[in-house]
Amino acid sequence: MTDSVERFANLRVAVTGAAGGIGQSIVERLLREGAEVYGLDRRGLDSIPTGARGIEMDLTSPESVATVVSALYADDPRPVHLVNSAGIVEDNVAAEDMSIEQFDAVLGVNLRGVFITCQAFGRELLARGGGAIVNIASMSGNAVVNYPQRQSAYNTSKAAVTALTKSLAVEWSPRGVRLNALSPGYVDTPLNFLKADMHETWKRDIVIDRFATPEEVAGAVAFLLSDDAAYFVGAELLMDGGYSLR
Repeated sequence: MTDSVERFANLRVAVTGAAGGIGQSIVERLLREGAEVYGLDRRGLDSIPTGARGIEMDLTSPESVATVVSALYADDPRPVHLVNSAGIVEDNVAAEDMSIEQFDAVLGVNLRGVFITCQAFGRELLARGGGAIVNIASMSGNAVVNYPQRQSAYNTSKAAVTALTKSLAVEWSPRGVRLNALSPGYVDTPLNFLKADMHETWKRDIVIDRFATPEEVAGAVAFLLSDDAAYFVGAELLMDGGYSLR
């Protein structure tokens, strides 16, 4: 898809997890296409791309999210669209050894945080006539169960993100707030660099024999935010390089 500076002109978009990885690339892509972007993260605001407004936010805290949403609308009534790209994964913990605290930590960010942000931003979009929300799920949520890593909490959280997206789409899309989920496969990010010993195993099942780039994921997010995706409602867009076909 060719970048168009005009496509997102006058559009305001908030991106969670904006200080690194996929979130950082999403911010860069939206800026290139003319959007006014707010990069939301709990830390590392100096890593948010130049041109975006970095804002500290803890997406697991309803109070923190509410404060940010209120500030975004304090001087500007235009709708703020949302991309939920923040996420964490447990460090290869066998299910029988996982503590409830570890399980809750993953679900707290990957699911509870997505609900909190969708709710807070969604309320304002509903009040302002509509908008778009894109939630980053994962092929691990529905298409496959990853191996050889063990990540039962992560897989569960991402399946729930897809279910939440569909549920909110049914409730909100008739009132103008369009929600969709994007489910990437393995992406070339610092998180995956930490598991270099697994790369060859993963690549054996990727039909096109490479990881996705963060920029490719950002392009898919831009599509789902755009008017070109106006008939996508509660969809899960799978982009896994063919991994789930094998």
